[in-house]
Amino acid sequence: MKLTLETLERWLWDSADLMRGHIDSSDFKNYIFGLLFLKRANDQFFEEANLAVQEEGISLEEALEDEDYHQFFIPKAAYWKELTKKTENIGQALDKAFAAIEEINPQLEGVMTAVHFGDSEKLPDNLLSRLLQHFNKYSLANADLENPDILGNAYEYLIREFAGDAGKAGGEFYTPKEVVKLVVGLIKPEAGNSIYDPTCGSGGMLIESAHYIKEHGGVVDKYINASLFGQEKNLGTWAIAKINMIVHNFIDSDIRKGDTLAHPQHTQNGELMTFDRVIANPPFSLKKWWAPAEVDIKTDENGKEIAPKYNDVVTDEYGRFKYGIPPRGYGDLAFVQHMIAVLKQNGRMGVVLPHGILFRGGTEGKIRKGILEDDLIEAIVGLPEKLFYNTGIPASILIINKNKPESLKDKVVFIDASSEYKDGKNQNTLTDDNIKKVVEAYNLGAGILIPSNNDLNGTEVPTPAIDKFMRLVDIDEIRENDYNLNIARYIDTSEPEEIVDIKTVLSEIAELEAKEKAIDNELDGYLRELGYE
Repeated sequence: MKLTLETLERWLWDSADLMRGHIDSSDFKNYIFGLLFLKRANDQFFEEANLAVQEEGISLEEALEDEDYHQFFIPKAAYWKELTKKTENIGQALDKAFAAIEEINPQLEGVMTAVHFGDSEKLPDNLLSRLLQHFNKYSLANADLENPDILGNAYEYLIREFAGDAGKAGGEFYTPKEVVKLVVGLIKPEAGNSIYDPTCGSGGMLIESAHYIKEHGGVVDKYINASLFGQEKNLGTWAIAKINMIVHNFIDSDIRKGDTLAHPQHTQNGELMTFDRVIANPPFSLKKWWAPAEVDIKTDENGKEIAPKYNDVVTDEYGRFKYGIPPRGYGDLAFVQHMIAVLKQNGRMGVVLPHGILFRGGTEGKIRKGILEDDLIEAIVGLPEKLFYNTGIPASILIINKNKPESLKDKVVFIDASSEYKDGKNQNTLTDDNIKKVVEAYNLGAGILIPSNNDLNGTEVPTPAIDKFMRLVDIDEIRENDYNLNIARYIDTSEPEEIVDIKTVLSEIAELEAKEKAIDNELDGYLRELGYE
């Protein structure tokens, strides 16, 4: 019987329960994903060898030794069946196995050794033995899976569960899938697109973008026609993203590690690479976002930190901050400007941001003005509160389009989706209907669902709007508001006050008083009959 998604998810999550009490729950993912990949790679390796025996007529020994038959070559030091036999120094054996895999598979460099199993105090032999035996329960070879997609789906499930288990820390590597689906539905990636996430976390936004392309027919020879690129600062999260790409069969994806703002990795000939679609959920209001400025912080005579003035110390060889240098305490618009810089001239990008970037003044106000005057902002979507693991504040989605259609020149689509959610005890969620409503409102505002001027034979196209939800706003109105993009300034969601007819109200009061007096008189009569005066 083949392994189903339900069984696979339950089996993988049970492995986390084995680790409880030994290490922090926020660290579960690093070890479990490593073991999952090791088991999958072994099962696939031997499956490939057996296929080579059948199809090529060679011996099993030859098939196991020839790298050409394998997606990832597994050296003998990393054979799963040998590791499960060990009873002592298991952690050290696993570390050696991962190092051996990396040495012979350059595309996995740094991925397998990002986490260490050799700390016997944290991971004693009895725990590792139980984990290995637990993972030994099922085969992860392709022939034993219900369908080729379940491994990737189970991986996504684990990431989501680990994010929920980690609480606020989960927001550092995972964006709720419903929010991701909404952003992807707004930027609409197409077959053949290059897609880039500068703060990719575990890679969910890139994977969902590829799924969107697949759902819209972008498949060639069973492969999704898209190129995925990403960068992630956290080493452990970067390794998870790399494995995520592998289990989803995006072997050629380009996920790099490092600080995107200070050290962007996707460059060619000294210049930034550009992409068709750019998508991200950067850390909200990141403080001290320019790492080179924080290396040698001075203190005054009282030992108080002397904060560097970013306007003076931030210099970027790629010229990304053309609209201005964001303040030290708010890195949001630094990420936005990086994303604009790497977006192709016919590209579109979507970024999740805190509401503050819509209205904060000072340098951020000047940056916002510059982006608006260059007519890059296509849409702003206000989201509900409590959607994210690391914050309860409501966020917004900013859609940038370097090639806006004529119907959107010098205009911005505003959508207030703050009431579009399913209530949850600890966290709210977006339903499919919520997502559909927002995307359709955006399509309407962006002119995707309305006819062009030519279709109307020269008649004027009506300005699209949905009462209390969506409105297309001209740049002149935004200028009048000093480039403040607070959604409440453009969409009135208040309910009209009920008009009170004073004469009618006074008449009703008099009528009620008369009824009250009659009831009192009747009650007095009953009391007298009973002998109460």
